[in-house]
Amino acid sequence: MMNRRIAALIGAVLLCASVTACGLDVNTALPFKVLPGSIKPIPSLQGVKVTVGSKDFTENILLGYMAEMALSAAGANVIDLTDIHGSNSSRQALLNGETDITWEYTGTGWINYQGNELPVPGGELAQYNATASADKQKNGITWLNYSPLNDQYAFATTEAYAKANNLKTVSDLTKLITEKKDQAVFCLETEFTSRQDGFPAAVKAYGFPVTKVKNFGIGTIYSAVANGTCPIGEVFTTDGRIAGQHLKVLDDDKKAFPQYNAAVTTRTAFLDAHPDIRGPLDAISKALTNDQMVELCKEVDVDGRDYGSVARDWMVSRGFVKTE
Repeated sequence: MMNRRIAALIGAVLLCASVTACGLDVNTALPFKVLPGSIKPIPSLQGVKVTVGSKDFTENILLGYMAEMALSAAGANVIDLTDIHGSNSSRQALLNGETDITWEYTGTGWINYQGNELPVPGGELAQYNATASADKQKNGITWLNYSPLNDQYAFATTEAYAKANNLKTVSDLTKLITEKKDQAVFCLETEFTSRQDGFPAAVKAYGFPVTKVKNFGIGTIYSAVANGTCPIGEVFTTDGRIAGQHLKVLDDDKKAFPQYNAAVTTRTAFLDAHPDIRGPLDAISKALTNDQMVELCKEVDVDGRDYGSVARDWMVSRGFVKTE
C-alpha cells in the first residue's frame, strides 16, 4: 500500500482514456481486502462495478477509501480512482461517468459548481437542501445524506502570534492588518485564491486591505505559517496539522465561508440503477464527526501513517468491516 499509484491494466486505461489524458491514474487494486462486518453482503451489489473518486487532499482521500471498503464489504467490484488533482477535475470525472461516486462538500457544490455568490442562510440543513435540490435538477447529480462532518475553510496563525496580537476572530485580524499593513501576508492554495467561496468571499465580507499572497500547495501551508513564511494561512478546520503545528484557528465571525458538510455524490442514473449503494455509504456518513476526522488526518499528516491503513483501522474500529 506504500505505493498508491499501481499501474493500470490496459483495459482500465482504455476505459478511462479521457481521465488519464488529464494526468490521472487508475488504481486497479484496493488498499486492503476487507470482510463484512455490520455492513453485510447485498445480493443486488454482487459484482457491480463502482469506480470511487476523490480529490487530492488527506480528508477526501480517507473518505474515498472508507467508501471503497464499505462497498467492497457489500460485494461490489470497486475500482479505486482516488487522489484526483483539483475539485473541478474530480467533479468532471463524476459528470463524465469516469467515476461513479465521490465525496463532496455542500458549500463547494453551491458556490463552486452552481455559481452562487453567497452561502445559504439557515445553517447546515438549509445549505444541504439547496445544494442537493439544484444539483439534481440541473446536473443529474444526487447527494446522499449529509454527514455531521463539516470541513470549513478558515484562517490560522501560530498560537504565539495570535496571543501576541490578541487575535480570536477574522475581524480581529482585519483590524491588525489594516493598522500594520506589513503583516497582511497570506499563505494560500492557488485554488482558494480564486474560487468564489474562498479568498474572494473573505475579502468581500471583511474588507481586507491590500494584501500580499504567497501560493503554496495545501499540504505546505501549515508548516509555512508555523515557520513564519507567512503570518496568516488558509486551513481546513478538520486538518490534524492544526494541532501538530500549534496553530490557532480564527473564528469566521462574519460567516464569510459556507457550510461544508461532506456527502457522497453520484449520478442520479447510476443511483437509480443501483439504489442499494445508499445503505453502506449513508452508514459511514452518519458516523463521521469533525473530532474524529481531525485525529484521522493527524495520523496521516503528522504521524506519517498510510491513508489506507488509517481508513481501514477506523472502519474496523466502528465495526463496519473486518479484516482477515
